[in-house]
Amino acid sequence: MKPFLILQLRPEAEASDDEFAAILRKGGLRPEQAHRIRLDQAPIPDGLSLDAYSGVIVGGGPGCVSDPEDCKSPVEKRIEHAVMGLMPEITARDIPFMGCCYGIGILAHHLGAPVTKARYGEPVGATTCTLTQAGRADPLLAGLPDHFRAFVGHKEAVQDLPAGCAHLLASGPCPFQMIRYGENVYATQFHPEADSDGFEVRIRIYKDRGYFPPETAADLVAMCRSEDVHVPEAILSRFVQRYAQG
Repeated sequence: MKPFLILQLRPEAEASDDEFAAILRKGGLRPEQAHRIRLDQAPIPDGLSLDAYSGVIVGGGPGCVSDPEDCKSPVEKRIEHAVMGLMPEITARDIPFMGCCYGIGILAHHLGAPVTKARYGEPVGATTCTLTQAGRADPLLAGLPDHFRAFVGHKEAVQDLPAGCAHLLASGPCPFQMIRYGENVYATQFHPEADSDGFEVRIRIYKDRGYFPPETAADLVAMCRSEDVHVPEAILSRFVQRYAQG
């Protein structure tokens, strides 16, 4: 099969490696079925053709598209510019795309919708996602429970549904948990690849990045380990199964 292009936005090696392993495991991919690019370390190669891939998966990261440019580090600017540079072709051609957490901000920002820290941020932990009517009819979500738990943790959020998007999942604190542009371009605010082990790694690594008071890290880990979070990985698996070309 054609590999999936997996773009990673995390500058922290341990977090990036753990996320990549989770995407492979939860997506049902073998290492040779993925082309991984850590954008903090390497640019997107000149001449890269999206026709060579089954689809594109973008992981999460500590950056925020809504941060002022002068507040972003050179690495954050480079990462964001690289991903944004692919979005015109992805959306114009309706290329299979799954953007996770940071990815929903990337997609919405590209489509001209407001992404800010004004409303809808969610603390680190699990939230209850609810299927919309459009979500129940979507091929990645059809047959899933109407309500399920998913891991989140984000400072910024999409404020209004981008033009041309279907609204698939919502939560009480954050209305736009999953959207679809066209037929094949998806993005989630939650982390479809994350389980309690993975979130423990991220809590430890990002405890000083302003997501939560550092002294609460151990309590957050315990809370995440008490959660039953397993439905989101089915969404990632379905994405891979639906779009794998070979």
